[in-house]
Amino acid sequence: MTDTQILVIEDEPDLRAGLKHNLELEGYSVDTAADGREGLRKAKEGKAVLILLDLMLPLMPGLEVLRHLREIGRETPIIIISAKGQDRDKVQGLELGADDYLTKPFGLSELTARIRAVLRRTQAGAKSGGGERSGIGGVMKFPELVVDWKRFTIVRDGEETQLSRYEAEILRMLIEHRGEVVSRQDLLRKVWGYVHLPTTRTVDNHIARLRKKLERDVEKPVHVVTVHGLGYRFESPLLEES
Repeated sequence: MTDTQILVIEDEPDLRAGLKHNLELEGYSVDTAADGREGLRKAKEGKAVLILLDLMLPLMPGLEVLRHLREIGRETPIIIISAKGQDRDKVQGLELGADDYLTKPFGLSELTARIRAVLRRTQAGAKSGGGERSGIGGVMKFPELVVDWKRFTIVRDGEETQLSRYEAEILRMLIEHRGEVVSRQDLLRKVWGYVHLPTTRTVDNHIARLRKKLERDVEKPVHVVTVHGLGYRFESPLLEES
């Protein structure tokens, strides 16, 4: 058993027990919670390095657990596990700060791959200190947009907005390769740390969230544009860097 503790917040007893058993076989330490309130309490204790969070929970819905944790500044990686297949539920979870999601039913191999990828990504980011990991840093000015890498913020039309960890890393990669197409596969490998690429809309959902912060009109983006069938490209010219 390792010191890497995963907190499983899931109300269905058989699934909760099965996840605990299988993750322990993978070498993780596992704690569980059967409802949202218990899950929030355990999550706030800060012992877990990753949380698996169901959305349909008694006493407190999973999205409320997620919202509260992010509002109090807890950055513990969270993977949503939900029977809800609607994109709006997944997107809402990502907008609140979830790191990834899986729709039930899912295979153990897929789950463990997602866990390893999220842990690789977040632990690497913590060790590297964020903005020091590449040649990009400081403040960069583009038409109608200012990006502050030290603070992970952007200013558009005089309004400052905070970027999430993944939004910042996606934007960093796109700007590093501005004028070039960056594929979804490259983003999954380099931002999320996947080795074996899953079938997921994680990249598209994060791009959608990022555009809401970058673009005046998300239907007609001028900074991050879609190259259909290939990926995304950052098109704005760099005006100033400091």
